Amino acid sequence: MSKGKQLLKRYFIDAMGAMAQGLFASLLIGTIIGTVGSQFGIDVMTKIANYAKSTYVVGAAMAVAIGYALKADPLVLFSLVTVGAAANDLGAAGGPLAVLVIAIIASECGSLVSKKTKVDILVTPCVTIAVGVLLSILIAPPIGAAARAVGNLIMWATELHPFFMGILVSLIIGIALTLPISSAAICAALKLTGLAGGAAVAGCCAQMVGFAVMSFRENRWSGLVSQGLGTSMLQMGNIVRNPRVWIPPTLASMITGPIATCLFRLQMNGPEIASGMGTCGMVGPIGVYTGWVNDVASGAKTAITAMDWIGLVLICIVLPAVLSWFFGWILRRIGWIKEGDLTLSV
Repeated sequence: MSKGKQLLKRYFIDAMGAMAQGLFASLLIGTIIGTVGSQFGIDVMTKIANYAKSTYVVGAAMAVAIGYALKADPLVLFSLVTVGAAANDLGAAGGPLAVLVIAIIASECGSLVSKKTKVDILVTPCVTIAVGVLLSILIAPPIGAAARAVGNLIMWATELHPFFMGILVSLIIGIALTLPISSAAICAALKLTGLAGGAAVAGCCAQMVGFAVMSFRENRWSGLVSQGLGTSMLQMGNIVRNPRVWIPPTLASMITGPIATCLFRLQMNGPEIASGMGTCGMVGPIGVYTGWVNDVASGAKTAITAMDWIGLVLICIVLPAVLSWFFGWILRRIGWIKEGDLTLSV
């Protein structure tokens, strides 16, 4: 393997894949636990969720996961806790992307000095933390600003005709869900609810359910669950290797988005963060349902109708599965997707 391919694998496949696991083990699992706790009134679950979703905890989890993937020495690995917390906090909506970049640099700098001196227990943490936190101060805010710019584009799209807005919002938020950007954080920061929130739910579900179904032959049931109820970010390494694997769920999102906004008028009037969660723990659909309940209680909606349920099931589950499988089948037939291209390494 050439040097370039080794670096690509190390930084954009191994590191990204590990970061997705860190994100799932903190923010995403915390949101799932919190949703269950709030729906059933279990206060202890809500308390657990608040710790798991803490900005500092999420950043630390992602950074340590990245360091682990890079095979960092123990002192470097443990020092990345501080680095990740700083990068995620200062990166705001672009926190995960900031953590990815900064944790890689801090880990490599720490590894350069690790076990090279007789006072390693002082030097290695000092270098790793200093490099990571200084970089967080310098570049995490601009990364966050870039993420906010994406948010402004989404807000602009919501002012368009629902058909075009449905395509754009579903496409953009769906892509953000799979990229190392926090789609949930973006939706929360923008307070993306209503019709735009419904389009965001459609796009996220298309990515998660789409990848889960179209990769079933490679990953079987474990892959179906980890992607369909976990995160499509697990496919990021495969996307880097073969970007064409991203085409089917992305096309599906461009179809389900306008169907959600124009035909079913699907709205997210629950928690804003649920707009960017998709089927992760079924938080997206549950958020839509929560909005229905709130609307009925306030008088804004007379009742939850059969059409509401049909639209929710079609947009969140059925259409993403069928469309992504169909587009994936075509791409397999023409050789753009080959056996093993969608296999998860975990």
